[in-house]
Amino acid sequence: MASCFGKIVVGTYVEIKRSDGRIHQAMVTSLNEDNESVTVEWIENGDTKGKEIDLESIFALNADVAPDEEMAPSPETPPPPTPTSVKINKIAKNRRTIAPTKNDTPSKDNRGIPTRARQPQPQPPEPAPAPPTSLQPTQLTQAQAQQQLQNARRKSNCVKEVEKLQEKRERRRIQQQELREKRAQEVDTTIPNYEIMYMIRDFRASLDYRPLTTADLIEEHKICVCVRKRPLNKKELAMKDLDVITIPSKDVVMVHEPKQKVDLTRYLENQTFRFDYAFDDSTANEMVYRFTARPLVETIFERGMATCFAYGQTGSGKTHTMGGDFSGKNQDCSKGIYALAARDVFLMLKKPNYRKLDLQVYATFFEIYSGKVFDLLNRKAKLRVLEDGKQQVQVVGLQEKDVKCTEDVLKLIEVGNSCRTSGQTSANAHSSRSHAVFQIILRRKGKMHGKFSLIDLAGNERGADTSSADRQTRLEGAEINKSLLALKECIRALGRNKPHTPFRASKLTQVLRDSFIGENSRTCMIATISPGMTSCENTLNTLRYANRVKELTVDTNQVMEGGRPNIHAVNQLDLLDEEWLSMSPQRDDLKLLCEQNEEEVSPQLFTFHEAVSQLVEMEEQVLEDHRAVFQESIRWLEDEKVLLEMTEEVDYDVESYATQLEQILDQKIDILTELRDKVKSFRSTLQEEEQASKQINPKRPRAL
Repeated sequence: MASCFGKIVVGTYVEIKRSDGRIHQAMVTSLNEDNESVTVEWIENGDTKGKEIDLESIFALNADVAPDEEMAPSPETPPPPTPTSVKINKIAKNRRTIAPTKNDTPSKDNRGIPTRARQPQPQPPEPAPAPPTSLQPTQLTQAQAQQQLQNARRKSNCVKEVEKLQEKRERRRIQQQELREKRAQEVDTTIPNYEIMYMIRDFRASLDYRPLTTADLIEEHKICVCVRKRPLNKKELAMKDLDVITIPSKDVVMVHEPKQKVDLTRYLENQTFRFDYAFDDSTANEMVYRFTARPLVETIFERGMATCFAYGQTGSGKTHTMGGDFSGKNQDCSKGIYALAARDVFLMLKKPNYRKLDLQVYATFFEIYSGKVFDLLNRKAKLRVLEDGKQQVQVVGLQEKDVKCTEDVLKLIEVGNSCRTSGQTSANAHSSRSHAVFQIILRRKGKMHGKFSLIDLAGNERGADTSSADRQTRLEGAEINKSLLALKECIRALGRNKPHTPFRASKLTQVLRDSFIGENSRTCMIATISPGMTSCENTLNTLRYANRVKELTVDTNQVMEGGRPNIHAVNQLDLLDEEWLSMSPQRDDLKLLCEQNEEEVSPQLFTFHEAVSQLVEMEEQVLEDHRAVFQESIRWLEDEKVLLEMTEEVDYDVESYATQLEQILDQKIDILTELRDKVKSFRSTLQEEEQASKQINPKRPRAL
């Protein structure tokens, strides 16, 4: 087999062709007899590179090193070199010298190699025919036939191998062409992204599917994070959108994100996320409830606080998961987590060990919209959130409804859902613009025994609307963005037992403060995702958010040690400058929140959040003062009426009248001047908010 390498030996320089079409010289470093190839190396940009090349490609560019096809000349009659042989050598040399482009210039190391090794060895001249006088014609014919037979035998080993390679290559080309033609016949040309569809189908064919079943064990988690995928809806099916989400096992979610190279070649970037549970599009609400909220019901009977969130893009299935199935605009509330949790609460009340506690069940339903709280069970009455002397958060005016059975709970849910605020976004025509909070409260002799909070969060794509031209949309987006950031940090603080929880950074976390503080607190987050390729960006943002919530609680050793994260949190508080420490606790938490999320919150966005928080605070102060002035105005009117009635008497005291009127006017001037100054300050705050919104990076911030 060694003869098939011709004149190639280790150290020989040959011409090679790169995959991009460039041709340059390289040195042979090894001969591979098993697959009839050679390994070559060259120096490019100061780095040594190597490649394995088959002999066919080497001989095609280097005819001078190919095996000899002629018999060696007889030593008795060495023929002189003929002009024909010289011409052949020149042609062979010219075949190797392909003009390189500017980028193909060999490196200095290659140019420094002696040219002697690069020069092809001269071909042996053709043997001269023997003189006609020395051999008879028959002997001449026999000698020529014998020579041709020897030539055929000599070249057969190499040529046969080369021909085999050519045949294999040709067969492979034909098979690939047939496969392309077959796929072209099967392709539905009406599908806009059929290439991506085939890539996803081929990838899924290689997976081993082990979905979640009712036989799987329900694990105990202080913080449980799971993901639920919904099926493609009618709108996505009509536009022939692709399903880019795969859930191969009970705790893994894969996103097939379409990408495009510089040369416009399309490919898939498969991203994998791991959570506590992953529910595919065939999972019913009862199955989701079994693994998420059901384990939390017992917590509230053990004097604990339980919280269950539904988080995700609008239209991804949050309200369906929490509230129940939809049939057009009608909702079957009996199949949502709200009703399923209430059902189990009443079942637990009948157990002997809880029946003797004589517990009473109450329900509240309110929404948080743009930093304000509204009671959905009391005609959307506006509520105030205050802290009492014991630093307990109280929602002033919130009505608690006494419920005796599951049907009572369903009626309250229907009433509350009909009042909830919604609007249009770029992602959905009917977007939930508020956080809806449904609470099941257990009381024993009037005192709180346990509380289960079920929250349907606002659509997370609203969090990106912070640079809108409309102030109301800006404020909505800012409050949603801030509340979602605060919620994430509060859950992480709960899982890490951090010394400080930034619950004052938003109204949502302020209302749920008691759910994040205490040893017997448990939380579950259900991240709902849309499977369509058009929703891929929002889906990835949802999964990243859920992953950030859980990532710090996976390592149990780190949680037990406390150590670095707790020190980091304390350091963040220590770094607050004197100006911030002199401000309200809400601003302390806001700064801490932004420092812990530097990736999502730029300095300009932090300034904007600060302006919005100040705006909301001043708005509440102005409204409160305005109400006080209005009440005072009623008293002034009554006093003025008495004065005017006094003037109708014949002998009224003029001095007393003038004195009392002057006092009333002084009071009016003082109070109204103070209110006017606050309104002026409020207007300047509005302008600061508008200026801060314009300073935000034009690139839209990543939605949470």
